[in-house]
Amino acid sequence: MIKVGNSLPLIDITTVLNEETSNTSTSEFFDNKKVVLFAVPGAFTPTCSQSHLPGYITNFEGFKDKGVDLIACLSVNDSFVMKAWAQDQNAESIAMIADGNAVLTKALGLEMDTGNFGGIRSQRYAMIIQNGKLTHLNVEVPKAFEVSSAESVLALL
Repeated sequence: MIKVGNSLPLIDITTVLNEETSNTSTSEFFDNKKVVLFAVPGAFTPTCSQSHLPGYITNFEGFKDKGVDLIACLSVNDSFVMKAWAQDQNAESIAMIADGNAVLTKALGLEMDTGNFGGIRSQRYAMIIQNGKLTHLNVEVPKAFEVSSAESVLALL
């Protein structure tokens, strides 16, 4: 699993921001910025849609006030699902990372196997990345939603 002080792995990712889908590298996306990245097991799932993503939308300005350049949400879903979820949640200001094959999730060591419920998914977590390096990592214990909430991450800044 990635550790505080490590650089993010260099991987190509697909992002959706302001309804625009693009392909970029992790270095291009994370370098020279302060980024809060949180991950959810799946778009349109109950906790993710009712609490996790909405918390970051509601607290968006608070993150900006603390010097965060970008808030990103990762899920092991394709870009079409992530774009639809962003539209459904009015989350156009949040960068969605569509990790469809879990390439970034696995490279971070934060995958979980949910079996026939959904297969390989991301664990629920939040991290703070400064200029491509991990400065904080909060990983939830299974079925919990506490340390990766927007409020918990704001308290770290």
